[in-house]
Amino acid sequence: MQGIRSILVVLESLDPLDLALHRARLIAGVTQAHLHLLICDREEDHSTELTALKHQLQEQGHSVSAEQTWNHSLHDTIIGVQQAEGCALVIKQHRAEQGLKSALLTPLDWKLLRDCPSAVLMVKTDRSWRGANILAAIDVGNPDPDHWHLHTNIIDHSYDIAQLAKGTLHVISAHPSPTLTAADPLLQRLESIQSHYREKCQAFQQEFDIDDEHLHIAEGPADILIPYMAHKLEAAVTVIGTVARTGLTGALIGNTAEAVLDSLESDILVLKTDEIIDYLVGVLRG
Repeated sequence: MQGIRSILVVLESLDPLDLALHRARLIAGVTQAHLHLLICDREEDHSTELTALKHQLQEQGHSVSAEQTWNHSLHDTIIGVQQAEGCALVIKQHRAEQGLKSALLTPLDWKLLRDCPSAVLMVKTDRSWRGANILAAIDVGNPDPDHWHLHTNIIDHSYDIAQLAKGTLHVISAHPSPTLTAADPLLQRLESIQSHYREKCQAFQQEFDIDDEHLHIAEGPADILIPYMAHKLEAAVTVIGTVARTGLTGALIGNTAEAVLDSLESDILVLKTDEIIDYLVGVLRG
Protein backbone atom coordinates (compact mmCIF):
# COMPACT_ATOMS: atom_id res chain seq x y z
CA MET A 1 0.00 0.00 0.00
CA GLN A 2 2.84 2.39 0.83
CA GLY A 3 4.34 1.76 -2.62
CA ILE A 4 1.24 2.87 -4.53
CA ARG A 5 2.09 6.06 -6.36
CA SER A 6 -1.09 6.65 -8.40
CA ILE A 7 -4.75 5.93 -7.60
CA LEU A 8 -7.68 5.92 -10.01
CA VAL A 9 -10.82 7.21 -8.27
CA VAL A 10 -14.10 6.31 -9.98
CA LEU A 11 -16.57 9.01 -8.96
CA GLU A 12 -20.28 8.35 -8.63
CA SER A 13 -20.85 12.00 -7.82
CA LEU A 14 -18.90 15.25 -7.71
CA ASP A 15 -19.58 15.63 -4.00
CA PRO A 16 -16.31 15.96 -2.00
CA LEU A 17 -17.85 13.37 0.35
CA ASP A 18 -18.22 10.75 -2.43
CA LEU A 19 -17.34 7.43 -0.73
CA ALA A 20 -14.62 6.39 -3.18
CA LEU A 21 -13.07 9.85 -3.11
CA HIS A 22 -13.19 9.93 0.68
CA ARG A 23 -11.21 6.67 0.90
CA ALA A 24 -8.76 7.85 -1.78
CA ARG A 25 -8.09 11.11 0.06
CA LEU A 26 -7.34 9.26 3.29
CA ILE A 27 -4.91 6.88 1.57
CA ALA A 28 -3.23 9.65 -0.45
CA GLY A 29 -2.96 11.81 2.65
CA VAL A 30 -0.59 9.22 4.12
CA THR A 31 1.10 7.75 1.04
CA GLN A 32 1.26 10.99 -1.04
CA ALA A 33 -0.14 9.07 -4.02
CA HIS A 34 -1.41 10.99 -7.03
CA LEU A 35 -5.21 10.94 -7.50
CA HIS A 36 -6.72 10.63 -10.98
CA LEU A 37 -10.45 11.41 -10.83
CA LEU A 38 -12.71 9.72 -13.37
CA ILE A 39 -16.31 10.42 -14.33
CA CYS A 40 -17.75 7.72 -16.62
CA ASP A 41 -20.50 9.46 -18.57
CA ARG A 42 -21.13 9.72 -22.31
CA GLU A 43 -24.11 12.06 -22.11
CA GLU A 44 -23.94 14.91 -19.58
CA ASP A 45 -20.93 17.26 -19.46
CA HIS A 46 -19.40 17.49 -15.96
CA SER A 47 -16.23 19.38 -16.89
CA THR A 48 -16.95 22.53 -14.87
CA GLU A 49 -17.78 20.69 -11.64
CA LEU A 50 -14.91 18.22 -12.16
CA THR A 51 -12.40 21.04 -12.61
CA ALA A 52 -13.71 22.74 -9.47
CA LEU A 53 -13.34 19.53 -7.46
CA LYS A 54 -9.82 19.00 -8.78
CA HIS A 55 -8.79 22.53 -7.75
CA GLN A 56 -10.37 22.07 -4.32
CA LEU A 57 -8.33 18.91 -3.71
CA GLN A 58 -5.17 20.58 -5.00
CA GLU A 59 -5.69 23.41 -2.53
CA GLN A 60 -5.83 20.75 0.20
CA GLY A 61 -2.37 19.59 -0.83
CA HIS A 62 -3.23 16.62 -3.05
CA SER A 63 -1.67 15.89 -6.44
CA VAL A 64 -4.72 15.55 -8.72
CA SER A 65 -5.70 15.12 -12.36
CA ALA A 66 -9.19 14.49 -13.72
CA GLU A 67 -11.13 13.44 -16.78
CA GLN A 68 -14.56 12.50 -18.06
CA THR A 69 -14.76 9.77 -20.69
CA TRP A 70 -16.71 6.75 -21.91
CA ASN A 71 -15.62 3.62 -23.79
CA HIS A 72 -18.34 1.05 -24.57
CA SER A 73 -19.06 0.09 -20.94
CA LEU A 74 -18.30 1.13 -17.37
CA HIS A 75 -15.66 -1.50 -16.71
CA ASP A 76 -14.03 -1.00 -20.14
CA THR A 77 -13.84 2.73 -19.46
CA ILE A 78 -12.28 2.24 -16.02
CA ILE A 79 -9.72 -0.30 -17.23
CA GLY A 80 -8.77 1.82 -20.23
CA VAL A 81 -8.06 4.82 -18.02
CA GLN A 82 -6.23 2.66 -15.46
CA GLN A 83 -3.89 1.46 -18.19
CA ALA A 84 -3.41 4.91 -19.72
CA GLU A 85 -2.60 6.50 -16.36
CA GLY A 86 -0.60 3.59 -14.93
CA CYS A 87 -2.61 3.49 -11.71
CA ALA A 88 -1.69 0.69 -9.29
CA LEU A 89 -4.99 0.95 -7.39
CA VAL A 90 -8.58 1.52 -8.52
CA ILE A 91 -11.10 2.73 -5.94
CA LYS A 92 -14.80 2.42 -6.68
CA GLN A 93 -17.99 2.37 -4.64
CA HIS A 94 -19.68 -1.02 -4.88
CA ARG A 95 -23.36 -1.33 -5.63
CA ALA A 96 -24.91 -4.79 -5.67
CA GLU A 97 -27.13 -5.53 -8.65
CA GLN A 98 -30.52 -6.97 -7.73
CA GLY A 99 -33.24 -9.11 -9.28
CA LEU A 100 -33.41 -10.64 -12.70
CA LYS A 101 -30.58 -8.52 -14.12
CA SER A 102 -28.03 -9.93 -11.68
CA ALA A 103 -29.26 -13.47 -12.35
CA LEU A 104 -28.91 -13.20 -16.14
CA LEU A 105 -25.87 -10.95 -16.50
CA THR A 106 -22.45 -10.84 -14.86
CA PRO A 107 -22.54 -7.93 -12.38
CA LEU A 108 -20.46 -4.95 -13.50
CA ASP A 109 -18.24 -4.93 -10.42
CA TRP A 110 -17.43 -8.62 -10.94
CA LYS A 111 -16.27 -7.78 -14.45
CA LEU A 112 -14.03 -5.05 -13.07
CA LEU A 113 -12.51 -7.39 -10.48
CA ARG A 114 -11.91 -10.05 -13.14
CA ASP A 115 -10.42 -7.90 -15.88
CA CYS A 116 -8.67 -4.97 -14.21
CA PRO A 117 -4.87 -5.52 -14.09
CA SER A 118 -4.40 -3.78 -10.76
CA ALA A 119 -5.56 -3.91 -7.16
CA VAL A 120 -9.20 -2.86 -6.74
CA LEU A 121 -10.72 -1.39 -3.58
CA MET A 122 -14.50 -1.69 -3.48
CA VAL A 123 -15.91 0.78 -0.98
CA LYS A 124 -19.08 -0.46 0.68
CA THR A 125 -19.50 1.67 3.82
CA ASP A 126 -18.61 5.05 5.26
CA ARG A 127 -17.23 3.38 8.39
CA SER A 128 -13.96 4.90 9.57
CA TRP A 129 -10.83 2.81 9.14
CA ARG A 130 -9.12 4.55 12.05
CA GLY A 131 -8.60 2.23 14.98
CA ALA A 132 -10.63 -0.52 13.28
CA ASN A 133 -9.97 -4.19 12.67
CA ILE A 134 -8.44 -5.17 9.32
CA LEU A 135 -9.04 -8.73 8.10
CA ALA A 136 -6.65 -10.55 5.74
CA ALA A 137 -8.09 -13.70 4.15
CA ILE A 138 -5.61 -16.32 2.91
CA ASP A 139 -5.51 -20.02 2.00
CA VAL A 140 -2.45 -21.60 3.56
CA GLY A 141 -3.66 -25.09 2.62
CA ASN A 142 -2.47 -24.59 -0.97
CA PRO A 143 1.32 -25.12 -1.33
CA ASP A 144 1.45 -23.58 -4.81
CA PRO A 145 4.22 -20.91 -5.01
CA ASP A 146 1.84 -18.37 -6.59
CA HIS A 147 -0.53 -18.77 -3.64
CA TRP A 148 2.27 -18.21 -1.16
CA HIS A 149 3.49 -15.12 -2.97
CA LEU A 150 -0.07 -13.81 -2.97
CA HIS A 151 -0.47 -14.60 0.76
CA THR A 152 2.56 -12.49 1.53
CA ASN A 153 1.18 -9.67 -0.61
CA ILE A 154 -2.23 -9.85 1.09
CA ILE A 155 -0.77 -9.75 4.58
CA ASP A 156 1.74 -7.07 3.60
CA HIS A 157 -1.05 -4.79 2.30
CA SER A 158 -3.25 -5.59 5.30
CA TYR A 159 -0.39 -4.83 7.67
CA ASP A 160 0.21 -1.50 5.90
CA ILE A 161 -3.47 -0.57 6.17
CA ALA A 162 -3.52 -1.48 9.86
CA GLN A 163 -0.41 0.64 10.43
CA LEU A 164 -1.77 3.60 8.46
CA ALA A 165 -5.14 3.44 10.20
CA LYS A 166 -3.67 2.61 13.63
CA GLY A 167 -5.92 -0.46 13.55
CA THR A 168 -5.55 -4.14 14.42
CA LEU A 169 -4.66 -6.84 11.91
CA HIS A 170 -6.48 -10.19 11.96
CA VAL A 171 -5.83 -13.12 9.61
CA ILE A 172 -8.26 -15.89 8.65
CA SER A 173 -7.63 -19.12 6.77
CA ALA A 174 -10.47 -21.57 6.15
CA HIS A 175 -9.70 -25.28 6.11
CA PRO A 176 -11.68 -28.32 4.86
CA SER A 177 -13.61 -30.66 7.11
CA PRO A 178 -11.89 -33.94 8.02
CA THR A 179 -12.64 -36.90 5.76
CA LEU A 180 -12.06 -40.43 7.05
CA THR A 181 -11.62 -41.73 3.51
CA ALA A 182 -9.01 -39.12 2.54
CA ALA A 183 -5.82 -40.55 1.03
CA ASP A 184 -3.73 -38.18 3.14
CA PRO A 185 -3.93 -39.15 6.85
CA LEU A 186 -3.45 -35.46 7.66
CA LEU A 187 -6.93 -34.73 6.31
CA GLN A 188 -8.63 -37.45 8.36
CA ARG A 189 -8.55 -35.73 11.78
CA LEU A 190 -9.65 -32.18 12.69
CA GLU A 191 -6.79 -31.73 15.15
CA SER A 192 -4.13 -32.62 12.59
CA ILE A 193 -5.65 -30.30 9.97
CA GLN A 194 -5.74 -27.35 12.37
CA SER A 195 -2.22 -28.08 13.60
CA HIS A 196 -0.95 -28.22 10.01
CA TYR A 197 -2.59 -24.90 9.11
CA ARG A 198 -1.21 -23.17 12.21
CA GLU A 199 2.26 -24.50 11.43
CA LYS A 200 2.00 -23.03 7.93
CA CYS A 201 1.15 -19.64 9.43
CA GLN A 202 4.14 -19.40 11.78
CA ALA A 203 6.52 -17.74 9.31
CA PHE A 204 4.28 -14.77 8.52
CA GLN A 205 3.14 -14.58 12.15
CA GLN A 206 6.72 -13.87 13.13
CA GLU A 207 7.37 -11.48 10.23
CA PHE A 208 4.26 -9.37 10.84
CA ASP A 209 4.00 -9.85 14.62
CA ILE A 210 0.62 -11.63 14.54
CA ASP A 211 -0.10 -13.57 17.71
CA ASP A 212 -2.38 -16.61 17.96
CA GLU A 213 -5.25 -14.48 19.26
CA HIS A 214 -5.37 -12.61 15.96
CA LEU A 215 -4.99 -15.72 13.78
CA HIS A 216 -8.27 -17.47 12.98
CA ILE A 217 -8.06 -21.02 11.59
CA ALA A 218 -11.62 -22.16 10.95
CA GLU A 219 -13.40 -25.14 9.41
CA GLY A 220 -15.76 -24.52 6.52
CA PRO A 221 -16.13 -22.85 3.11
CA ALA A 222 -14.19 -19.61 2.71
CA ASP A 223 -17.11 -17.75 1.12
CA ILE A 224 -19.11 -18.31 4.32
CA LEU A 225 -16.36 -17.93 6.91
CA ILE A 226 -14.82 -14.72 5.57
CA PRO A 227 -18.03 -12.61 5.78
CA TYR A 228 -18.85 -14.24 9.13
CA MET A 229 -15.48 -13.33 10.64
CA ALA A 230 -15.54 -9.83 9.12
CA HIS A 231 -18.96 -9.29 10.72
CA LYS A 232 -17.84 -10.72 14.06
CA LEU A 233 -14.75 -8.49 14.14
CA GLU A 234 -16.63 -5.49 12.71
CA ALA A 235 -13.79 -5.25 10.21
CA ALA A 236 -13.50 -2.02 8.27
CA VAL A 237 -11.53 -3.62 5.43
CA THR A 238 -11.23 -7.21 4.22
CA VAL A 239 -8.26 -8.03 1.96
CA ILE A 240 -8.46 -11.06 -0.33
CA GLY A 241 -6.66 -12.25 -3.45
CA THR A 242 -6.95 -14.40 -6.52
CA VAL A 243 -4.68 -16.89 -8.27
CA ALA A 244 -5.29 -18.30 -11.76
CA ARG A 245 -3.33 -19.79 -14.62
CA THR A 246 -2.92 -17.85 -17.84
CA GLY A 247 -4.93 -19.14 -20.74
CA LEU A 248 -7.92 -20.21 -18.68
CA THR A 249 -11.27 -19.47 -20.28
CA GLY A 250 -14.00 -17.72 -18.36
CA ALA A 251 -13.48 -15.77 -15.16
CA LEU A 252 -9.95 -15.31 -13.93
CA ILE A 253 -10.93 -14.26 -10.46
CA GLY A 254 -11.67 -16.94 -7.89
CA ASN A 255 -15.26 -17.68 -6.97
CA THR A 256 -14.61 -16.74 -3.35
CA ALA A 257 -13.94 -13.09 -4.19
CA GLU A 258 -17.11 -12.82 -6.22
CA ALA A 259 -19.19 -14.71 -3.66
CA VAL A 260 -18.17 -12.47 -0.76
CA LEU A 261 -18.39 -9.15 -2.65
CA ASP A 262 -22.08 -8.65 -1.88
CA SER A 263 -22.17 -10.45 1.48
CA LEU A 264 -19.26 -8.63 3.13
CA GLU A 265 -20.23 -5.68 5.32
CA SER A 266 -16.77 -4.12 5.03
CA ASP A 267 -14.78 -2.46 2.28
CA ILE A 268 -12.97 -5.10 0.23
CA LEU A 269 -9.50 -4.89 -1.33
CA VAL A 270 -8.87 -7.50 -4.04
CA LEU A 271 -5.28 -8.26 -5.06
CA LYS A 272 -4.00 -10.28 -8.00
CA THR A 273 -0.82 -12.21 -8.65
CA ASP A 274 1.81 -10.77 -10.98
CA GLU A 275 1.00 -13.61 -13.38
CA ILE A 276 -2.63 -12.54 -13.71
CA ILE A 277 -1.69 -8.87 -14.08
CA ASP A 278 0.83 -9.67 -16.83
CA TYR A 279 -1.72 -11.84 -18.60
CA LEU A 280 -4.46 -9.20 -18.44
CA VAL A 281 -2.11 -6.48 -19.67
CA GLY A 282 -1.14 -8.74 -22.57
CA VAL A 283 -4.79 -9.30 -23.46
CA LEU A 284 -5.51 -5.55 -23.35
CA ARG A 285 -2.56 -4.77 -25.59
CA GLY A 286 -3.56 -7.46 -28.07
